[in-house]
Amino acid sequence: MNKLKLTDVLKRKNIYLYKAKNIQTSEELIKAITDAYLSSQEETIFGEFLEKLAIFVSQESMNGFKSGIEGIDLEIIDDKSKIRYIVSNVNKLIKSKKKPIKRI
Repeated sequence: MNKLKLTDVLKRKNIYLYKAKNIQTSEELIKAITDAYLSSQEETIFGEFLEKLAIFVSQESMNGFKSGIEGIDLEIIDDKSKIRYIVSNVNKLIKSKKKPIKRI
């Protein structure tokens, strides 16, 4: 929270969004920015926890591993059928601006 600066937030955010939300006072603006920031932090922490949990469970049960490919969370290789399963967050792939991996 100490790293949050109003000038940085205003550069990234569409100021018309706050106008559309009928934010009238500086107090309402600061509260909206703070709430959005905290919500984003909570989502990040929760997402990282779930990713680590999924990797652990797949390692223990299916010989899975954390992928080294950007945008891919988890890879599992089935030794019997030689099929590689890839688990990714679609939003993460879109944000990485990489071309999606072709499925064979």
